Amino acid sequence: MKNTFEIASRFREIILNGTWVANTNYKDQLENLDWKIAVIPIQNLNTIAVLAQHIHYYIDGINTVFKGGTLDIKDKFSFDFPPISSLGDWENFLTKFWTASEEFASLVEQMPDERLDESFVDEKYGSYRRNIDCMIEHSYYHLGQIVLIKKLLTKK
Repeated sequence: MKNTFEIASRFREIILNGTWVANTNYKDQLENLDWKIAVIPIQNLNTIAVLAQHIHYYIDGINTVFKGGTLDIKDKFSFDFPPISSLGDWENFLTKFWTASEEFASLVEQMPDERLDESFVDEKYGSYRRNIDCMIEHSYYHLGQIVLIKKLLTKK
């Protein structure tokens, strides 16, 4: 099996359809979540919606690079989003999130394995492999937060 295919499968597990590591994934946690719950703040924690948008921000930005574009994402903007204020806003965001996530996985699958060890944009950012692995790890980190916040809000 190609390394890129295996890595793309790991990415899909955390966002779209897996249960191996966390026994859940973003789609499972967010797809049927009432948008009003997704935007409820608890103390000084980020909302579920903001955490999901944060992960989407990075996925979308990395997709741009994968397609030959520039790296335009910045950490300082990674939590700045227009508020979700309706079911339509929430559904539109989720559609974009799932689409960008599948695109990310597909772009990784299409990469030749050799690209994994090449510099990602600039040497200071490490390799493609490191950035893809970090996206997966970063996604798990915030999924854990989403699960805990959801439990606090829904008492489930």
